[in-house]
Amino acid sequence: MRLPGRHSLFWKLAVLLVGFCLLVITLSLAWGRLIGEQTSHLSESARDVLRGYAAQAHAAWREEGADGLERYLLQLREQEQVWAVAVDDELHSLGNTELAPRERERLGFVRQLDWSMGRETPSPRVLSIPFADQSGRLVMELPPRFSPWGPRPLLFFVFQKLVPGLLALLLCVGLYWLFIVPLRGLREQANALSRDDLSARVGEPITLRKDELGELGRAFDHMADRLQGTVRYQRRLLSDLSHELRTPLSRLQVAYEREGDVAALRQRLQREVEIMQRLVANTLELAWMDAERPHLPAETVALVRLWDMLADDACFETAWPAAQLQCSLDERCLLRVNLNSLAQALENLLRNAIRHSPADGVLRLDGQREGDMWHLRLQDQGPGVPEAHLERIFEPFVRLDSARPGDGGFGLGMSIARNAIALQGGKVWAERLEPGLCIHICLPAADAPADVGPPVENGVARAPLL
Repeated sequence: MRLPGRHSLFWKLAVLLVGFCLLVITLSLAWGRLIGEQTSHLSESARDVLRGYAAQAHAAWREEGADGLERYLLQLREQEQVWAVAVDDELHSLGNTELAPRERERLGFVRQLDWSMGRETPSPRVLSIPFADQSGRLVMELPPRFSPWGPRPLLFFVFQKLVPGLLALLLCVGLYWLFIVPLRGLREQANALSRDDLSARVGEPITLRKDELGELGRAFDHMADRLQGTVRYQRRLLSDLSHELRTPLSRLQVAYEREGDVAALRQRLQREVEIMQRLVANTLELAWMDAERPHLPAETVALVRLWDMLADDACFETAWPAAQLQCSLDERCLLRVNLNSLAQALENLLRNAIRHSPADGVLRLDGQREGDMWHLRLQDQGPGVPEAHLERIFEPFVRLDSARPGDGGFGLGMSIARNAIALQGGKVWAERLEPGLCIHICLPAADAPADVGPPVENGVARAPLL
């Protein structure tokens, strides 16, 4: 099983949980030991009372002998409800009553007053309190009222239950800020997006993270950018299309209102309908490429063979001599692209270059391989494009000349070409020349010369004059 990356939420969560468990265990052990030490010793007042019991027993034994000691021990047992005897250093009873075997056994497990009483158990502790002259000692059970474990339940509740509970609450707060707060932000932006607020973005606090939530935030912002761009692009296409359709519709209206030859009117009608059909078809194709971004099957294409076919068609349609369409590439220029899509893009770029070049102009196609890409350049000798408009020529319905729609083009060819090349992992941009314009094209290179694409006439979809 593959481990998550070092910035994964898994490691953050693991560190939090492991750290929390270690902290709770360490604190519990330390607090338990501290509480045990603080609550297992007799208080000073209890020691004084017990020393007083030993002094009284010593006085009774010294003044009244064994009988006086027995009376005092009986009184002490009744008063404290505990077992008590007085013995000498040989563990013999100082009273009149001999010790029973069980009592002698208890004499082997006694504690001094300043010793720790240990943990609380059902059996009482047995204390040994020496007489002042060390002639004997009072051995007795610890009276319950002097038990050092009185406050222990409260302390253990605080330090073993309340404090870990507070630490768990802090852990929950940390998890909330680590996971829930970013997810709430994502939810709010998703709700805003569902309310048609296309400007909704997650923002840097989330997108700058390097874990899965950061990836999710970046994916959300990319999706929102893509959605906003698509909606804006399609709205603009719709607006431009409606504007472009007004011209042929107006001409049809004028032709209809005029009195004239029916044959001429029919010819005009056919012409304008064809223009509108081409305009709508090209607009729909552009919108489809932008919205769907289809995955086009790639194959190895020899660019020189494709150029020869496109150049032959262009010469036939425009009456340009073949010598004016020059290509300095050779058979080593192999591309890993979709043949039909690339043919349509190059045909649009080629026809656009011919349209804006003088009749005796020369078009040149050259390039070189740069890593895993081929950098191609298509240069013409037209009037060129101002620097400020180099990007605008790739926008839909942009025409920098005064060409009449339908004759000089609709301004869609360059946009369709850029989208078609972008769908294949390439890019297109323009550079101003003196004179002319250079179109730069970067496309994925193919290393294997096998399986070179079929001739263009076998199935290549030709782009109409745009």
